[in-house]
Amino acid sequence: MSTVEPGDFIGFILAWFSLLPFCILVSFVTLIIFRRDCHTISYFCGLLLNEAVNWILKHLIREDRPRRDIDILYTEYGMPSSHAQFMYFFACYLVLFLFVRIYRNYNWLDELWKYATCLGGFICASLVAYSRVYLGYHTFRQVFFGASIGAVLGCVWFSVVQFIFTPVFPFLASSPVGEFLMVRDSTLIPHVLWFEYTSSRSEARSRQRKVTARKSQ
Repeated sequence: MSTVEPGDFIGFILAWFSLLPFCILVSFVTLIIFRRDCHTISYFCGLLLNEAVNWILKHLIREDRPRRDIDILYTEYGMPSSHAQFMYFFACYLVLFLFVRIYRNYNWLDELWKYATCLGGFICASLVAYSRVYLGYHTFRQVFFGASIGAVLGCVWFSVVQFIFTPVFPFLASSPVGEFLMVRDSTLIPHVLWFEYTSSRSEARSRQRKVTARKSQ
């Protein structure tokens, strides 16, 4: 089957999960527009590069998708699965980011959050990959190779960002173009959310004191 049959609740749920890569891309674009962090931009560029590699491999291998109903025609090749490759790139990069790059602490709640996030990432990746087989868009072999390629590329791209791009981030953020675009480098900030919270609270209190002082004059 190529579409969800009436009454197939599992297929309905998996069909929604198969849209997850598009949701992630939209989230990245939104995050970049509002935060403009160098590492977020690099992560997003890696996802785009991963998609480019998938397109090249599909047109080199030229393996058809599973045979469908007679009225269904696919114009793209099936090897490797782009959904599986995308999600496992995202999940593997996320794990390395959380345990290698992000701040270290002794708070067990934060550590639990890291493990839960990683587990959730791989569960989502696996569900998306399985949905492609269940819904008839790919064979298990196409999904397996897509997931494997995505995992390898995710690890490779993280290494490139960590050891090659990261040292350049401060220069990029302080360059005229970086300042014009308000690009930021949060690499050395141990806890970005806490830093932004305390900074905004401090600035708000400072401005409130100034307003109060002007009113009392």
